[in-house]
Amino acid sequence: MKLAFSTLGVPGMPLADVLGLATAHGYHGVELRAHPEEPVHPGLGPDERAAVAARFKAAGVEPLGVAGYARVAAPGDDDAVLAEIRGLLDLARDLGAPYIRVFPGGGSEQSPEEADATAARRLGTAAEYAAGVGVRILLETHDSHRTGADAMRVLGLVGHRQAGALWDVMHTWLGGEQPFESYAALAPHLGYVQVKDIASAEDTTPLALGAGVLPLTEVVDVLSRHGWDGWLCWEYEKRWYESAAPLPGLLTEGREHLARLLTDAA
Repeated sequence: MKLAFSTLGVPGMPLADVLGLATAHGYHGVELRAHPEEPVHPGLGPDERAAVAARFKAAGVEPLGVAGYARVAAPGDDDAVLAEIRGLLDLARDLGAPYIRVFPGGGSEQSPEEADATAARRLGTAAEYAAGVGVRILLETHDSHRTGADAMRVLGLVGHRQAGALWDVMHTWLGGEQPFESYAALAPHLGYVQVKDIASAEDTTPLALGAGVLPLTEVVDVLSRHGWDGWLCWEYEKRWYESAAPLPGLLTEGREHLARLLTDAA
């Protein structure tokens, strides 16, 4: 498996510094938080996008994905959501990233069936565009659809290769799923896996990998047992928790922890 980290852990950091961290600490890729607060976002022009792609290539680091904030199950008109997804897909294509991330974002005023149908309709439409640009849309296990079973209710309706799943191990755990259950649900559509650690279900402040309660050993075990060889991406949510320790000082320790888990699982 290859290792990446998300720029959510280094909010606002210039791309050159992000890539420097990746190379210095032995990470193969970077997941880019696609928000106007960040250096890389859908508002970049063609020359700026080309420069970002060139920086990645020069550093020998892969752009794993563009982590957007489109909410595919949210109530409202489809057009704005689809336009947001197309913008993320175009950015990923221009950067050479294989994936974009979208959220479910279902509303409390919807029934689960309505949220599923809305998300599936939009993903099905967007997947056709995604096929044309060679990028996969990954629905993250998050908010209204936090478990693997929740995500698969949607993806089973879509039935398109370009619509897949992003397994956030915190949300499936908070949703009451065991790693083997999450993997079984998501495996047919799994794009990559976001790893992290927290103190408890009540305190989700990010911690160093291995310092909290999330079942990372079990996650790596089930992936290894099934011969899965994709990406593990450390999503350290520093942007939302100012008191959390700075990520750069944790990166080597985090890589070494994941490497131990992989070695033990093998």
